[in-house]
Amino acid sequence: MKIRKTKHKDKIELQMTPMIDIVFQLLVFFIMTFKIVEPEGDFNVRMPPPASQSPSQPPETPTLILKMTADADGNLASMKLGDVPFTGTDKLTPFDQLRSHIVSLVGDEAGPGTASEREVELDSDFNLKYRYDINAITAISGYIQDGQKFKLIEKIRFAPSSE
Repeated sequence: MKIRKTKHKDKIELQMTPMIDIVFQLLVFFIMTFKIVEPEGDFNVRMPPPASQSPSQPPETPTLILKMTADADGNLASMKLGDVPFTGTDKLTPFDQLRSHIVSLVGDEAGPGTASEREVELDSDFNLKYRYDINAITAISGYIQDGQKFKLIEKIRFAPSSE
């Protein structure tokens, strides 16, 4: 039996035009769906030290302790900065009251680009929902008014967990 060698020299050509079209469609898609997001605030947050180390705190820095307690569902039950409670009113949330109190503590230092040397320690219940911690950090660290940023207290740390 004789084997014939047939030579099929069909060249397979890749069509580049459809590939380029797809690349441009993907490029346009990603450009059109890209959303520019303003970066989050830069918080100077210090986490509690490991249990083996004792916390080191400079004695000249006055530390304010913000105590937030939670109810059974994890919602905010009470909030106190030192001995000052913040309960909220019809027009102001407890976090708005906290911001006003911080502004009164910091005084005229609350201009753009300035920061206070004060420090706040957040002491939250273990089951408190995370959003309340973020709202407290936002109220303590500063605010934006008429497009201008005002910094309040930048040094924020979390109290060691008691559980």
